[in-house]
Amino acid sequence: MNEGGNNHSNGGRKRRKKNGNGVDESVNFEEKQQPSDKKETKEMMITSYLLLEDQEKQEKEEWEEFADQEKFDFEAIHKEKTQAMLDYNSNLQSSYEGLDETDRLRQKRSRKAVNSAMVVAASEMIEKGGSIEASSKQSSGSSVSHQRRLWVKDRSKDWWDKCTSPDYPESEFKRWFRMGKATFELICDELKVAVAKENTMLRAAIPVDQRVAVCIYRLATGEPLRLVSKRFGLGISTCHKIVLDVCAAIRSVLMPKYLQWPDEDSLRQIKEEFESISGIPNVVGSMYTTHIPIIAPKISVAAYFNKRHTERNQKTSYSITVQGVVDPRGVFNDVCIGWPGSMPDDKVLEKSALYQRGNQGLLKGVWIVGGAGYPLMDWILVPYNQQNLTWTQHAFNEKIGEIQTVSKDAFARLKGRWSCLQKRTEVKLQELPVVLGACCVLHNICEMRGEELDPELIFELFDDEMVPEVPLQSLTSMKARDSIAHNLLHHGLAGTGFL
Repeated sequence: MNEGGNNHSNGGRKRRKKNGNGVDESVNFEEKQQPSDKKETKEMMITSYLLLEDQEKQEKEEWEEFADQEKFDFEAIHKEKTQAMLDYNSNLQSSYEGLDETDRLRQKRSRKAVNSAMVVAASEMIEKGGSIEASSKQSSGSSVSHQRRLWVKDRSKDWWDKCTSPDYPESEFKRWFRMGKATFELICDELKVAVAKENTMLRAAIPVDQRVAVCIYRLATGEPLRLVSKRFGLGISTCHKIVLDVCAAIRSVLMPKYLQWPDEDSLRQIKEEFESISGIPNVVGSMYTTHIPIIAPKISVAAYFNKRHTERNQKTSYSITVQGVVDPRGVFNDVCIGWPGSMPDDKVLEKSALYQRGNQGLLKGVWIVGGAGYPLMDWILVPYNQQNLTWTQHAFNEKIGEIQTVSKDAFARLKGRWSCLQKRTEVKLQELPVVLGACCVLHNICEMRGEELDPELIFELFDDEMVPEVPLQSLTSMKARDSIAHNLLHHGLAGTGFL
């Protein structure tokens, strides 16, 4: 009984049985069952692993599907915004055309009203018994001279005559026109064919040099047309038309010659000059976007509302944008003019011909340096803008800032040289891009010919930069930027300013 109890107390693990020789032997059931238990455990582990693998695969597929959907949604939103902006500009142009047509019809009606009034007045004179023959004889001898006196009002041209005299001081001429006499004569020669007018029976045509002088004086001083007309002895409407005509001639004749993308030889020289400035290779331009104040437009007011300038100036401000790429001398190689002031820098970039050139691969292997308001792309190099920068990133930002200074200084000289860009102008919104383009071309001519600007005239820029919606558009460019920053620091090109 004790032995049986012991066997029972051991959990029944052992049992007595006889073999063929009649000998008892003990059999351990655990030892028999152990291989089967291991097999079951192994099968369970394999099943669990397969289940985990299937679950991971399913989660990966769901994540990829979610990422694709998010990318699709982002592209759809981007297309909607682009289409909305294109529709907006199309509507804007249509509205301008409608306004022009309305103005034309209004002028036509006013002329008809004047003619009707003259007919009525003549009829009343006839009814009163006025002698038409006597009045016609009396007026026949003096009608031409009378019309001529009304058509060409006697105005003083003494000031302009002094400016054209050989002994007029060069410094005074440069004060009013922001350039020397030689540069002014060069521009007149270039525009002679496009600007010259023929004499008429009523009056002699305004000379080419005076027409060009009216335009440049107006751009340089920013004085209202009323004062410009007194300076040159011309009518206000005549001065206004001359400014627009000369600006259009500058854009069509001089812009293809003095404002264009550099050729290969020029690009090679530009790269060397920028590398000597910053130590960063393959830089072909420094880019910046500024705002030009305008009068509140009649339509689409919200699109031109400039929130940052309004907060800074404490009064409602409206503006249009000018994006420019300059070389180391501060000469513009590319400009994009006229987009509404509410658009951030990255959206203005997307609307420019420069962006199309970059997307077509024409800027492969080169860098255009921009500020924090632009995205990092395969051909646009921008500073690091996150917090807690490393020494390498600080050093890189310092060198990027040196290149950015080139474009900022160029825009400061542009606005300082042409004061009409500093305040709201009388030019219509649809005509303003032509005027701004002319200012950029004239700026290039002055810079190329070494026309120094009085330091007191240099304008202080205060265009605030906004972080773009998608600050990183290329992983390759991020790695390239990190490599450039590493080389700057570890090859002794970074300087010590960041310390």
